[in-house]
Amino acid sequence: MDSLDYKILECLKDNARVNATAIGAKINLSTSAVIERIKKLESTGILKKYTILVDHKLLGRELTAFIYVRLDHPKYYENFVEVVKNNDSVAECYYIAGDFDFILKVITKTGHTLEDVLNSIKSINGVSLTRTSVVLSTNKHDICLLEEK
Repeated sequence: MDSLDYKILECLKDNARVNATAIGAKINLSTSAVIERIKKLESTGILKKYTILVDHKLLGRELTAFIYVRLDHPKYYENFVEVVKNNDSVAECYYIAGDFDFILKVITKTGHTLEDVLNSIKSINGVSLTRTSVVLSTNKHDICLLEEK
């Protein structure tokens, strides 16, 4: 990774649909060189996928919450993760150190649907404790952090 790769990533971060010619013009690099660098970023796994960013509220998902989960025993880890992966309201799941084992980011429609998700999480075999924090507002939301080394 050099400074040109970071500049390419910055362009793609702003608009993943931007073409190589436009990137090249912005960073003073030929189109073919940009294409080659993007292919390299993809093949090394730095660029994992191209996706969209949606406004969940406009899609009817008004409520975001974080659910902290403690398991009785590590033997419940795999089953818990599998069940959570299949829950469409769970946007993110992190295995963590500390008083809890997991943090789940849940994006749902209402308090009632959050209650349904929470009851579903609590009913997973091995879950011994949960704590829920409801998000009042989001002050920063970066999906890609880049820093040139």
